[in-house]
Amino acid sequence: MRGRGAAFYASPSVHVLAIDQGTSATKALVVAPDGGVLGAAEVALQSRAVGDGGVEQDPEALWQSVVTAGREAVAAAGVPIGAVGFANQGETVLAWDRADGRPLSTALSWQDRRAESVCARLRARAPALTALTGLPLDPYFAAPKMTWLRAHATRAGVVTTTDAWFLQRLTGAYVTDAATASRTLLLDLDRGTWSADACAAFEIDPTLLPAIVGCAEPVGETTVFGGRVPVTGLAVDQQAALFGEGCLEPGAAKCTYGTGAFVLATTGSVARRSAHGLVACVAWRLGAATTYCLDGQVYTAGAALQWLERIGVLRDPEELDAVAASVPSAGSALFVPALAGLAAPFWRPTARGVFAGLGLATGRGELVRAVLEGIAAQVAVLAAAIEADLGAPLDGLRVDGGLTRSRVLLQTQADLLQRPVIVYPSPHATALGIAALARLGAGAAATPERALGTWQPAATYEPRIDAADAAERIARWRRAADTACAL
Repeated sequence: MRGRGAAFYASPSVHVLAIDQGTSATKALVVAPDGGVLGAAEVALQSRAVGDGGVEQDPEALWQSVVTAGREAVAAAGVPIGAVGFANQGETVLAWDRADGRPLSTALSWQDRRAESVCARLRARAPALTALTGLPLDPYFAAPKMTWLRAHATRAGVVTTTDAWFLQRLTGAYVTDAATASRTLLLDLDRGTWSADACAAFEIDPTLLPAIVGCAEPVGETTVFGGRVPVTGLAVDQQAALFGEGCLEPGAAKCTYGTGAFVLATTGSVARRSAHGLVACVAWRLGAATTYCLDGQVYTAGAALQWLERIGVLRDPEELDAVAASVPSAGSALFVPALAGLAAPFWRPTARGVFAGLGLATGRGELVRAVLEGIAAQVAVLAAAIEADLGAPLDGLRVDGGLTRSRVLLQTQADLLQRPVIVYPSPHATALGIAALARLGAGAAATPERALGTWQPAATYEPRIDAADAAERIARWRRAADTACAL
């Protein structure tokens, strides 16, 4: 392995190993120059819920999933790889020893809410921190969790987002990319550097933080997947998907439906702050040019359906649409997906999930449909906030992720948005996005457009209800969300 600064001279025919290290699984693809997938592998992962809103993962299991998935994808492809791209969970953190890479704590998931006590202590500084970093003061982001780990786990080693730990193990380089850094509450969003003021607020020594690099440049070489291969693409998973779906121009938006649902819209070269409760952060940094985005989150999307399985309402994920379509609507039933608190635009970490409008006639189909409609309603609220911030309507919403298999969800989404919902043709938007960034970083593509190529939608869903009906449904859901915030 060799650290940052290693020389690499790419061929236009380079094959890229793209790794998407997510919450429920690590996926790896070997992507050909034309965007075709030559080999793929996936390793499932588990999270562990602990008391007081904690959600943890085993760091060594995360690492082993990266190694296993990457090696299996390369073996399946049967071709030499010329570059590696790595997408990460974003706000998940751990403490670790820089000398030997040994974890000193569990990994605190982005879903972990225990740092609410840290946020409560800093509440008076929240407006200044948001103006500086673009992020609301919330335990979702990395810095509160980093401070909480220092107080409750260890003072030894360094505390970082997981990507820095993975990258040191892969290459020996101690770095994080600009998009990931913008998810910490520690980055001066306008300057693109660690903020001394924000670090002081969270009692974090900025000299112990990793160097900030671009999203498409060589940062070091790894031998973990065979041979000596440069790592040339880095990003948060959601930003990688935004890039992968070709949302390059201001106003282009996408939603990824995974464990949570994440709506991002590109805003261009200016770090626009949200006036409607959204997150402002770095979409990607390419060379000296930074592109920004607005971001809204539904913490429990796929996780809400897993919860339905756990309590026996759904027997199998494959029956989702069959159960939801067994009834014409959810009737009066409503669901607010606040099982791990409410994110944008509410920012109520203590909110709890709510079923409302239940009656003796409410059955299994209505409950499942209410969950899908609740997810779609919060996404619609986020899209409306984006439109208000941009001062212009969205042309449509590009969508990806596991839940796009649900036609009921996507039709409901189009109905409530009153906009077309455009389905990305691959289940691997994040991995293909990070592959495109790695291709740029390796010098194998001259522009983002050349790195991405073109794609045709797998399907497009148009609204089937009128705007007045959609507005009434959203208003009912918002009243239920207000109840969730008060719990």
